[in-house]
Amino acid sequence: MLKPTLSRTVLATLISTGMLAFAAPALAAPATKASAASAAGGDVLPFKATEKTLPNGLKIIVVPTGFPNLVSVHIPVQTGSRNEVEPGKSGFAHFFEHMMFRGTPTYPPEKYQEIITRAGARQNAYTSDDLTNYYTTFAKEDLETVLKVEADRFQNLSYPVEAFKTESRAVLGEYNKNSANPMQKLFETQREAAFSTHTYRHTTMGFLKDIEDMPNQYEYSKVFFDRWYRPERTTVIIAGDVEPAKAVAMVEKYWGAWRRGSFKSNVPVEPAPKGAQYRHVAWQTPTLPLVTVAFRAPAFSDTQKDQAALSMLLSLSFGRTSPLYKRLVQDEQKVDQLFDFVPNRVDPTLATIGARVKKPADALYVRDAILQTVAKLRDEPVTSARLADAKSANKYGLIRSLDNTEAIASTLASYVHFDRSFGTLNRYYRVVDSLTPADLQAAARKYLVDDSMVVTTLSHEALPAGIQTLPKLADLAPAAALSDARFDVLVQKSALPQIRFKLLFAAGSAHDPKGKEGLAALTAAMVASSGSRERKIDEVTKALFPLAGSFTEQTDKEMTTFTGTTHKDNWDQYLGIALPLLVEPGFREEDFRRLKDAQKNALVLDLKDNNEEEFGKERLQANVFAGTPYGHPVLGTVKGIESITLDDVRNFYRQAYTQGAVRVGISGDVSDRMVASLKAALARLPGGNGLAATPAIRGRMPNGLEVEIIEKNTRATAISFGLPLEVTRSHPDFPALWLAKTWLGEHRASSARLYQRIREERGMNYGDYAYIEAFPRGMFQFFPSPNLGRKAQLFEVWIRPVAPQNSHFALRAALFELDKLLANGLSQQDFETTRGYLEKNVFVMTATQDQQLGYALDSQWYRTPEFTRMMREGLQKLTVADVNAAIRKHLSSKNLSVVMITRDAAGLKEKLVSDAFSPISYDAKKPQALLDEDQQIGSMKLGIRPEAVRITPASAAFAE
Repeated sequence: MLKPTLSRTVLATLISTGMLAFAAPALAAPATKASAASAAGGDVLPFKATEKTLPNGLKIIVVPTGFPNLVSVHIPVQTGSRNEVEPGKSGFAHFFEHMMFRGTPTYPPEKYQEIITRAGARQNAYTSDDLTNYYTTFAKEDLETVLKVEADRFQNLSYPVEAFKTESRAVLGEYNKNSANPMQKLFETQREAAFSTHTYRHTTMGFLKDIEDMPNQYEYSKVFFDRWYRPERTTVIIAGDVEPAKAVAMVEKYWGAWRRGSFKSNVPVEPAPKGAQYRHVAWQTPTLPLVTVAFRAPAFSDTQKDQAALSMLLSLSFGRTSPLYKRLVQDEQKVDQLFDFVPNRVDPTLATIGARVKKPADALYVRDAILQTVAKLRDEPVTSARLADAKSANKYGLIRSLDNTEAIASTLASYVHFDRSFGTLNRYYRVVDSLTPADLQAAARKYLVDDSMVVTTLSHEALPAGIQTLPKLADLAPAAALSDARFDVLVQKSALPQIRFKLLFAAGSAHDPKGKEGLAALTAAMVASSGSRERKIDEVTKALFPLAGSFTEQTDKEMTTFTGTTHKDNWDQYLGIALPLLVEPGFREEDFRRLKDAQKNALVLDLKDNNEEEFGKERLQANVFAGTPYGHPVLGTVKGIESITLDDVRNFYRQAYTQGAVRVGISGDVSDRMVASLKAALARLPGGNGLAATPAIRGRMPNGLEVEIIEKNTRATAISFGLPLEVTRSHPDFPALWLAKTWLGEHRASSARLYQRIREERGMNYGDYAYIEAFPRGMFQFFPSPNLGRKAQLFEVWIRPVAPQNSHFALRAALFELDKLLANGLSQQDFETTRGYLEKNVFVMTATQDQQLGYALDSQWYRTPEFTRMMREGLQKLTVADVNAAIRKHLSSKNLSVVMITRDAAGLKEKLVSDAFSPISYDAKKPQALLDEDQQIGSMKLGIRPEAVRITPASAAFAE
């Protein structure tokens, strides 16, 4: 079931723990002749697919999507943490997600990356409980090349013990990265309580003790790969601008010789549960309490109703349209997150209901409210109308997500891998469509039972007495049940039935009044999430639910953007529900209290307490732009948020959201009538030109290395450094600096220099990237969101968390590489390779409907040509001399603002100001040239003055 309403924090945690993965493997389908399967009546996929199973068992699925220029290849392998059956060997499925990028004799890592870069491709992989999926999106002319190199690495993966040990340290770094999030530990604890035998007992990352022992498991890694990476467990999905017959022939050519395996899976069967269980996690640092209630859930099926029925039931009962959500989140405001999750899995798994509680004293109350709702579900069926609305939301929600080739291929991979069939998703949605209220009630009675219940809590402070005593569900059951405005509208006409519009207002956190930092963000949240004058927010949510429609906000420094989306069939109904949120906001006191608390929690908990990486990046921004309107986070400061009143929100709204302050864009299968109705709705906005423009923004150039060390009780050390830039998209040097930062540290690109030198060769952390534009929420996204336009930017290097003993060396290593770039510039070959990559990749990064519309509005704001055309033309005119001149003009390795978040702040300061030698040690043997370079880096003099280093307690950051 689709879960569009999970918060970003919950969503990211479910992904990182392997809870929210993309379904799981079943038996391979028998070999058949190539066949074309078209979407039958009632099917949700509007595509024709060509399927073929090769003699070796490999399955091929080719799907022309109708989107031009791009192809996305997804290769789901029926191998996940479920397959880690030997004690002490957990985490290897995820580990091979990493090792598969280590190369072959024919295509060693550097040659492989060179080919991928030439294709202008972006690639990645993920591992879940039941599968590992590798995916690459690229220009269509490179399809044969990509299939060739992918076939080689699946059949001929080769890595020395040194590379194995280096990557094992990077995997530990990934675990360390996740360790700051309390939900990670809660879900680990939940699984260990729920499962005694089955391999779902551990998350995808594996047990920490097994991860720490990975450097000693080189020989076993070969065994694991030989067992599970076989053609009969693998599907090659090719989607996009592709000719099926040619694509199938290419796969046969390069993959046909891959030999079938013989290993038989022996995943242990979990015995029946023996009674309700309770587990508690004592969290060492301040955080809001978490409460989860889980039950044993059925395995995924596209023929039986149980799993689909349970998922639908919990979504209706605990989602944003549910009475409990209205009660706990909106009315009583005891909870700021309420979610449910019934994953698609090969074997019986867990269905989870979770809540983040604002006060420890309310944890018992919230737990019992959840259990009371569960008890009621077994006796009172949902209404037919609510179920029909939920089915409609599922249908339109899926269609809404299929707005680009990569999304289509990704959705297919999440269902195809079960039994390697294109039809799985269509069959599953037919099961969903057949559900009745009786089916949902039957699922409740079968699965929501005392014996399979696992309640897990997490808190820093003590929870109410009695929370460890679990009541019987029967005891909790209810007794009765034992005008036309002159707007210029940018229209992007396409065949997509999903309509998307954006309303970009010239109002952001740079307009926050002094002492009211966070007002712009809170006002936007009130508009999007506090209802309209006629409808409370729960009524809005219920009305939008069957339409799978949404109306969301994004606030940045200079702009606030509202994005609406719905299927074209529902346009009139949707517009009457969503647009009153903007033009007739409700601004109720109870919503104000709820959203104000949520914003403060997002700043203090989600950013500062639970996320050192984003915390460090935000702090760097604040330091670089201190004393300017950009000098505080978009979320505001603790004191600023606390001082905001509802009257402040009303006044900001009246001044900011006017007809003269908005840019409008709409895309999809848009009619003239739709455009006219949108303009008429916006004509009800107040007149006027909006807020006064912000002044020119200029950040402060550091004098030498200026360091702020944030002292925080954390396992790893996060590092960010940078300097202000006058270069924005409207500056003539923008393409040159874009190319330079791409070579140095493209976001999540393993071919970039910093990534190769720090992460790949030394295995120090999870990744190292560079930017010339702010990239908020970068750890959650592959590409930056549109509509983050700013009058001033910063050059930034993000060093993802490293072991504390390596933090001094990591800073030196990054500065060492930056210094070499400034001194030597790019070579002609590096220049041409990076430019070729960017000329193609610019299409990948703007592939979705949302990106295309957002970038078009950004181009209006910057007064530049359309982004892809501007970048391609700018890149084509560049020379390597232009790039190297721009590097020397705008960048520095000597004058930088640095932020480091670590536990031992005083010890780190002593190392920095003494310029002490920073050693580094490895688990694996390294080339002598690298060791020699380590000595050079470790001895590198940074010249940091004692007075240029300040230590700030984490609690004091962004306080006021």
